[in-house]
Amino acid sequence: MNQFDIAGVDLNLLKIFEALFEEGGASRAAIRLDMTQSAVSAALRRLRVLYADTLFVRTGRGLAPTSRAQELKPVISEALDRCRHSLAIASPGATTFHGRAVSIGLSDDFEVAIGRRIIETLEASAPGLRIIFRQTHSQIVADALANQDMDLAVAAGGFASRGLSHRVLGEGSYACLVDDAPRTPRRLTLGDYVSRGHILVSSGGVVGIVDEGLAARGLKRNVVASTTHFAALPFLLKGTRSVATIPRHAAEAIARVAGLKLLACPIDLPRYPVELGWRNSSLRDAAIVKVQAAIIACFPAKH
Repeated sequence: MNQFDIAGVDLNLLKIFEALFEEGGASRAAIRLDMTQSAVSAALRRLRVLYADTLFVRTGRGLAPTSRAQELKPVISEALDRCRHSLAIASPGATTFHGRAVSIGLSDDFEVAIGRRIIETLEASAPGLRIIFRQTHSQIVADALANQDMDLAVAAGGFASRGLSHRVLGEGSYACLVDDAPRTPRRLTLGDYVSRGHILVSSGGVVGIVDEGLAARGLKRNVVASTTHFAALPFLLKGTRSVATIPRHAAEAIARVAGLKLLACPIDLPRYPVELGWRNSSLRDAAIVKVQAAIIACFPAKH
C-alpha cells in the first residue's frame, strides 16, 4: 500500500488514533469506541505503519503520545471535526448525540460552580452527549483551543488570537470562606482577616491577589498552606480559624455543600472578565452549539 494514497487508508483509523490519544490506553479507547481491545491494538499497529512512527509508548500509567503523535493530534481532530460538521449539515435538527463527546476547558473553580448545571441542562437538551472537563487558564487557553485540546473554554480572558471568537459571560469577584462554627462572625474586619491563617489557592503556590491588595495597605497575611486546586478547601478549612479568599462563584458553590460560611472580603480586590471562547469553525457542529448554549445559560443575562 502507498501510505500517501488516501484511497488505501481506512479512515476509521483516525477515530481510533483520537481515542487512544485522549484516553491514554488501548483498553479505555476500546470501551469508548465499543470495540475489543485486540481490535484497537491491531489498529494501532496499522497506524504505526501508516505514519512511520511508534505514536504511543507504554508508561506506568498507560500510553503516552510521541512528539509525532502530538504533531498529528490537531490535524486529525480537525479532519474528524469536519466530518462531523458534514453530518450536521445532513441532519441539522439532531436531537440525540449518543457516542459524541465535547470537551470544555475551564479552571476547577468554574467546574465547581457550573459543572453540574451544564450536565443537567445537556441531559435534557442533548441526550447521549458526554462532557469532558479539562483544566485550563487564561495564559494557556488560546493555544489549547487552537491545538484542538478542547472545543470550548471558560476563562478570565486570553482568547485574543486569530481563529478564535469569544463572548463575555459576566464579571468575576472574590469572597471569603471560613468554618461555619457558632462563633464565626457575620463579617470579617480587616484586623481579624489579617490575624487568621490563610489557605492560598494558586497555581504558583506563593503569592496571590490578596497579597497584592494587602501590600498596598502596608499589610501582610500569614499563609499557612497553599494548594493548586479548590476541591480540598472544605477539608483544609473545617475546624480551623483559617480563611480562603477565592472567586465568589466557587465560594458560593462550596459553601452550599460543605457547611462553610461565605463572608465579604474586607479589602477591595479587582474584578475580572469571565469569557467563553471557541474556534471560529467549531459552531458548525450541532453538539458544540448545544454545549455553548448550556454554558451561556449558567450565567445571568447582562442588562
